[in-house]
Amino acid sequence: MEAQEYIDSGILELYVYGLLTETENLEIAEMAKKSPEVEQEIISIEKAIVALSSSFSPFHSVANFEKIKARLELKHGKVVEMKPASNWTQYVGWAAAALLLLGFGYQTLELTKTKEAITTVGTEKSKIEKEYAFLGEQNKEITKSLTIVRDIKNTGVTLGGQAVSPTSFAKVYWNKDTKTTYIDAAGLPEPPKGMVYQVWALKLSPVLTPTSIGLLSDFEGNSQKIFAVDRTNEAEAFGITLEPAGGSLTPTMTQLYTLGKV
Repeated sequence: MEAQEYIDSGILELYVYGLLTETENLEIAEMAKKSPEVEQEIISIEKAIVALSSSFSPFHSVANFEKIKARLELKHGKVVEMKPASNWTQYVGWAAAALLLLGFGYQTLELTKTKEAITTVGTEKSKIEKEYAFLGEQNKEITKSLTIVRDIKNTGVTLGGQAVSPTSFAKVYWNKDTKTTYIDAAGLPEPPKGMVYQVWALKLSPVLTPTSIGLLSDFEGNSQKIFAVDRTNEAEAFGITLEPAGGSLTPTMTQLYTLGKV
């Protein structure tokens, strides 16, 4: 690189500010020894920085500022009031550009932080909205369950555990006028994979006659464990058996989990 190319490139300003690598510093120093133009340009930059620093806060560290000042005094005697170099405006503009660049960098950093904060808030809002929607659905289910339990027109039939599962229990809510029937299966254990609970309306006389009134499907997904089954026209008892997925035509009596008379 020729002397004028060094001067025009702006690398001498970076050299004076101490922003180059050790290798680059040595290269510039060697060029300054060989080229009076480069040496003079470096001195002009140093003088401009000292003059600027007399009126404004330095754009570089105190240590660097003192180093430049000492180097000038060593070469040219005591540094006193400085007159602007012929290319003074060039260095003022360069310094102002450096400040503008720093300011732009700061604004970009703050903008990035703001965007990240907005993204976080948006994510939290979405999460809260989903939780609110879920709680809303849960509230609807609870309200529905309470309505069923509190309806005085419903006949409540308690089903006790049987030999296959003595600790099981369930309750039937049967409206004899509308024939609407609900099963509260909270007292039943989770059915094994590939199995399902089937509800039977039973006539006890003159012979035991079971009629399927529905399956308790999606047992795991029903948080309230209250199921609507088919309308029940008549029943003297209700029973719940464990059957293969899809249900059975007749109840498997060895898998009778609960039973209760009306």
